[in-house]
Order: sequence, then C-alpha cells, then structure tokens
Amino acid sequence: MKITKIIALALTIVTASSCKESKKEVSSEKVSEEKKELIKTKKMNVLFVLTSHDKLGDTGKKTGFWVEEFANPYYTLLDKGATITIASPKGGAAPIDPSSDAPDAATEATDRYNKDADAKAKIANTKKLSDINADDFDAVFYPGGHGPLWDLANDATSISLIEKFNNQDKPVAFVCHAPAALKNVKNADGTPLVTGKKVTGFTNTEEDAVGLTSVVPFLVEDMLTKNGGIYSKKEDWAAYAIQDGNLITGQNPASSELVAEKLLESLK
Repeated sequence: MKITKIIALALTIVTASSCKESKKEVSSEKVSEEKKELIKTKKMNVLFVLTSHDKLGDTGKKTGFWVEEFANPYYTLLDKGATITIASPKGGAAPIDPSSDAPDAATEATDRYNKDADAKAKIANTKKLSDINADDFDAVFYPGGHGPLWDLANDATSISLIEKFNNQDKPVAFVCHAPAALKNVKNADGTPLVTGKKVTGFTNTEEDAVGLTSVVPFLVEDMLTKNGGIYSKKEDWAAYAIQDGNLITGQNPASSELVAEKLLESLK
C-alpha cells in the first residue's frame, strides 16, 4: 500500500512538472508570435513628393508626374502597412502626365489607381511641401514624369528636405526623371549628393526616343554624370534600379517596382 502511494505521488509530481513546462512553452510561443505580429504591423511613415509643374516646355503640351511611377510604389508600400503622405511644391492637385494615363501605359498598378477613389483624392489634395517636416518620416520617394525637371530640380524646399533626409541617413528614392530633384542637392561638405555614388535615371537614348531631348531643360543622365555620380544603365526601357547606401534610383517607368522593393527592404 505504501509503494502504491509513493508511485501515485511520483506520478503527480511528474504530471505537475510537465504541465509547468507545457505552460512555459505555450507562453514562450505566445510571446514569439506577439513579437512577429509587432514586426509585421510596424508602421512606416513614407513621404511621396510629386511635381507641381504641368507644362512641357514650349510645346504647348501638358506634363506632370507619371502614374505608374507613383502607383506601383504607392501600393507596394501601402499593402505592407506603410502610412503614406503625399506632398508637392504648390500643394493641392498634382498634375498627371497625360501620356502616362493612356491605354498603352496601363499596368496592373495604374488600373488599381484608376479605381481607387481614396488615392485619387490624395492626389487632388496634396500637402504643401513647405509644411512638411522630415523628422516625421522614415523615408522619402520621388516619382518621375517630366515635371520634376522644371520645378523639383530647383525647388529650395525640396532640396533642403532631401538633404535633411540624407543627413539623417534615411532612405531617399527616385525613379526615371525624378533624380532630376538631386541636381542641386549637396552633402554636408558641399559636394553634390550623388558624387561617388552609384546612380541611374532616365537615359539620354530614352529621352531621344520620346523626342524630347531638345525640349527638356537638361538630361538626367548627363546631370548625374556631371555631378560625379557613377552612372549605369541597362538597355532602353529595361527594368533597372540601383542602391548605394540610403540612395535608391531607378532608370525608367518599368523600374518603379524595383525601386519600391529596395525602399521597402531598407525600411525593415
């Protein structure tokens, strides 16, 4: 009888110990899952800067930002939980390049944008760039289109903003013609920001192919090279993006997704 009691007591102790270990494992798993969920739901505050310029030189035609170059990065980041603020030099409605809204320029991202009333409302009511504080954001992204060649390339507020993001070592990303915004941006030592950095942007041959070489105020490829950038490219219209430190650049509209992916990875 004593032996039976001893065995029963031993089994009770083993069972109790096993339950405690099981609770520890469950608790540990719960903490691990909570951490994963925290990482998954981490908010990323990203600023998108669009052009306010809508005149294509002296051609009498309209320009602005390129829809695909906005839409693809916008949804890539939005779908991963990013909070996106859209600004432009003048604020209010940002002009869309009509060519980018044509059927032959349509993509899955532009189709989604065309059905997205909320995104369209944001484009129609962008914040004024001078009201933006870089401290409130984790990264900045500039979509292209020919507009930036005229306004963002020389806009003092934009220049100062990029310099602040760069000095804070936050990601600064540009695609297609948007690297034009880097034209007058400096490092802390006064040298052009792109000096000695690997960069890309709309090529001279791509500009020639769209017949605007003599219309634009400068060529993106030439400017980046003149400012000391280590410029590289792929064949015309091929998707190509490159990152050097916190600086991310893409060659053309087809490169917008690659730029967005690099930006997203930099924010993790």
